Amino acid sequence: MAEPAAVPGSGFKLHTYAWEDAMVVQCSGRLTAEHSRTLKDHVRGVIPTTKRVILDLKGTDRMDSSGLGAIVAVYISARKGNCELLLINYNKSIKDLLGLTNLLGVFEACAQTGTRIP
Repeated sequence: MAEPAAVPGSGFKLHTYAWEDAMVVQCSGRLTAEHSRTLKDHVRGVIPTTKRVILDLKGTDRMDSSGLGAIVAVYISARKGNCELLLINYNKSIKDLLGLTNLLGVFEACAQTGTRIP
């Protein structure tokens, strides 16, 4: 299992753990340009070990276009790796950003699968 990753001094943290048939990556802090590489590298490292990755954005208070780009890049990597990527627990501002970029439909379908994390 992947170890927690953090960007020093930024407050952005990732915590990964196994849950049922998936690996859950909890993100907390601001997912911005300075952190997008960390997210991409971390999740891409998890993809070969599972068929399902759940990005839990409950602790993510802000995301900019680079953060959105990182999520899209991870989504593409997951698809290529025959892995399902789910986004859960995102706030209204992230939902609005997904809507503005016409990506809400892609990730809204994921959220409606009924996945519940304890």
